[in-house]
Amino acid sequence: MDLIDEPPSNTPEFSVSEISGAVKRVLEGEFGRVRVRGEVGRVVIARTGHMYFDLKDDRSVIASVSWKGQVAKMEVRPEEGMEVIATGRLTTFAPQSKYQLQVESVEPAGAGALMAMLEKRKAALAAEGLFAAEHKRRLPYLPRVIGVVTSPQGAVIRDILHRLHDRFGVHVLLWPVAVQGQACAPQVANAIAGFNALPHAGAIPRPDVIIVARGGGSIEDLWGFNEEIVVRAAAASAIPLISAVGHETDTTLIDFAADQRAPTPTAAAEMAVPVQADLSAHLRTLDARLIRSGALAVSQRRQRLQDLSRAIPRPEALLAPSIQRLDQSAERFPGSLRALITAKTQALRSASAGLRPATITAEIAKGRERLDARTTRAARAMVALLERHDTRLAGLDRLRQSLGYPATLARGYAVVRDHEGALITSAGSAGNAQTLEIEFSDSRVQVIPSRTAKPAKPKAAPPKPEQGTLF
Repeated sequence: MDLIDEPPSNTPEFSVSEISGAVKRVLEGEFGRVRVRGEVGRVVIARTGHMYFDLKDDRSVIASVSWKGQVAKMEVRPEEGMEVIATGRLTTFAPQSKYQLQVESVEPAGAGALMAMLEKRKAALAAEGLFAAEHKRRLPYLPRVIGVVTSPQGAVIRDILHRLHDRFGVHVLLWPVAVQGQACAPQVANAIAGFNALPHAGAIPRPDVIIVARGGGSIEDLWGFNEEIVVRAAAASAIPLISAVGHETDTTLIDFAADQRAPTPTAAAEMAVPVQADLSAHLRTLDARLIRSGALAVSQRRQRLQDLSRAIPRPEALLAPSIQRLDQSAERFPGSLRALITAKTQALRSASAGLRPATITAEIAKGRERLDARTTRAARAMVALLERHDTRLAGLDRLRQSLGYPATLARGYAVVRDHEGALITSAGSAGNAQTLEIEFSDSRVQVIPSRTAKPAKPKAAPPKPEQGTLF
């Protein structure tokens, strides 16, 4: 059967790139610039600085991208869960066959979204203890150097300098920063850390107090002072810090982390430095009070002394009894002294009467006789003791001689020892010794034992006489 050729089709053929380009042109042509409202999903910032995030509602999700230059210009960066209005244009990403929104700017979808994010951040930082009252430091009463973190242009720095000049002359260090926009938060945080890094005795004086100041504005304008890096830098500052951001009704997170919050920058200067005239007047008041207090104390003590002196008797009345006793003693003293001398003289005469030479000689003779008698008795006792010990020693020596083995040797016995000096007590031991030493009563003899000698047999007992028989 023959094959039938199909008729050619009129449908044009496109390459993948042609279709992708056509879709891109249609999408960008229809949605050249759009504003999209939605909730921010996941947020990823690449190492290149580009930011990728999702915009979603209850039914759909749009992938969004913002390039590095656009991210740097954003006053408010999107965070997950934040409702925003993103402005940009729709385009396609051909390698993944998807469309995405290239975002140029992001703004919160009303103040309510910003406040919700602000409250969420405030609660998280408060849970870390960054706003705890026990971490607050007291401001110095009269600082010598004040560091100001604010913009070098504008009325804020002029108001602070003018108020400090009116109150008291201090040295002011200005750290210029951006007080609005994307660069505000990192510059303010770096300024606070920079003041704290100054050495105490360096070329640049270290501030005694720091003022972070900015004029009023909307919540978006003040948003840089709500950033986490600013709050952490303020809480970590070792130098007392005053927050003066916005007007009295404006509240930012740095106000909670600072040691003091001022409603305005001018009020911050008033907090930091006292008025010189008020200080002088206060010193004069204290000086006057000190003088009055001293005079009053002296007057009160003088009156007290006078009151006490009335109760004290006159000196004549106090000394009269003692003077009278002294007079009486003075009258009796000569007679008493003469009587004492007489008594002592009589005692001396009585004692000297017994000190005649004959009496002393007799006492010496009696003492010598007593000493001779005691010496004679001691000598006799010593002789008797020595005799008793000599008799006992002689008895012990006789006992030694009768019990010792030399006396036994004198009776005809001998002591046999081997070449090592050990006693030989049997014939078998004598046969095994190399040499023998025989000790007699008068000397010792060395002998060599005979190896063939055998121990002598004991002598047989003599035979008993036979008993006779009667038969």
